[in-house]
Amino acid sequence: MADPTKIRANQVGDSTEVKVLMSHEMETGQRNDAQGKPIPAWFIQTVTATWNGKTVLTAHLGPAVAKNPFLSFKFKGGAKGDKVQITWIDNRGEKRTDEAAIA
Repeated sequence: MADPTKIRANQVGDSTEVKVLMSHEMETGQRNDAQGKPIPAWFIQTVTATWNGKTVLTAHLGPAVAKNPFLSFKFKGGAKGDKVQITWIDNRGEKRTDEAAIA
């Protein structure tokens, strides 16, 4: 299982700014290993962010995204102490969910 997703969520006026660092290899499937064999593709396909059970972001990623992807976004609403939950699913079906409180 991947390392925990690092999440920072801060209230900025009437919006919440969220910064997410996801730990993932993000292999394109276009490289070869030392023996010349293709390295299979392995990358995050979907990222979902929820706040109070409401989806505030859905992103579809692909193999061209760098290792350990960083994502930053804002949404209207949010109050200090509310939870923001980030879930990602990769092309192998692996899934990770982490959450942070809005500061």
